[in-house]
Amino acid sequence: MDHPKLEALKKAWHEKRSVTMVYILLRTSVVLVMLAQIFNRNFENVFLCVLTLILFMLPSTLERKLDLDLPNTLEIIILLFIYAAEILGEIGAYYVTFPYWDTVLHTLNGFLCAAIGFSLLDILNRHNDVRFHLSPLYLAIMSFCFSMTVGVIWEFFECTMDQLFFLDMQKDTVVSAIGSIMLDPTGGNTPIVLKNITDVIVVQADGTQTALGLGGYLDIGLLDTMEDLFVNFIGALTFSIIGYFYVRSRGKGKFAKRFIPVANNSTPMAEESAPETGKDPGAQK
Repeated sequence: MDHPKLEALKKAWHEKRSVTMVYILLRTSVVLVMLAQIFNRNFENVFLCVLTLILFMLPSTLERKLDLDLPNTLEIIILLFIYAAEILGEIGAYYVTFPYWDTVLHTLNGFLCAAIGFSLLDILNRHNDVRFHLSPLYLAIMSFCFSMTVGVIWEFFECTMDQLFFLDMQKDTVVSAIGSIMLDPTGGNTPIVLKNITDVIVVQADGTQTALGLGGYLDIGLLDTMEDLFVNFIGALTFSIIGYFYVRSRGKGKFAKRFIPVANNSTPMAEESAPETGKDPGAQK
């Protein structure tokens, strides 16, 4: 190995030491879990392990292919997020064991997607070949919208899987009161409210009746979806505010830098001229 390549490897190890260590630990854990699932002949979980290993490679692959510099904090959180969602959440059944596990992940997803959406525009804003001039407010709004769009598309995916394969990705909720116009005896538009519901009886086509014994009415995914979107909203809004002040301070904020990828051929924010006031927040030549 020639001297320049050796120096490049040493530099990469020095700059990405923490990411490399986390990557090796998580990857080793996934391989051990996959071997256990193969031994148990649970091939669906084996597929999840393989998918996780592939997803682990995405950050470094995108960093290399797109000539980006991913902050160590962002890269580590992405790796931990993938592990928490696929290995702990699905295979370890943390979604069931810990009721708020899914909520925490959706909140983090909103935060990370806002950071990614913010960086996509920020890279164009500072790219040496493609120059846009977008105001801090415009960047914040677009990153927020990007995150919420990703959240909505994911809920579409969950609903599709539930309808086609009955996977129950949109987890059910037991409620004790409902209001529905379908219960209006006149056939009108007046919602009839039922309170203090303690049980639901399911009558199948063959006449078989089953009392669910859940202690209430079974809501099939609506409340879970709305909760997921709401916490995604909180995560997206949080980073959008952070990103707004990051741009306003000309990149002096240390916290936001930990989550915003930077193109290697872009101009450092501190070297850019301050934005002119009164300009259209949209793209300009």
